[in-house]
Amino acid sequence: MTSVFIPVEQREGETRVSATPTTVKKLVQFGFTVLVEKGAGLKASITDEDYQNSGAQIKASFAEGASQADITTMINPPALDQVTQLKEGS
Repeated sequence: MTSVFIPVEQREGETRVSATPTTVKKLVQFGFTVLVEKGAGLKASITDEDYQNSGAQIKASFAEGASQADITTMINPPALDQVTQLKEGS
């Protein structure tokens, strides 16, 4: 099963997140496993519980989620230190 990772955005002042609970629900319905970094939606007023209720699994850190995901979605490009944590081939 293909997995998608939604991380916390690192750019200063960024309040968006690359997926909402509605998006997560649709991805799960299409057969994706959705991984969300703990706190990813807080700046957008979305709780981890909201994501879990939509079918996502919460991961403790960027490294944990990125190392497991086939696809990582972000609003802004990843920082160089984040790139090295992505799963090979993702």
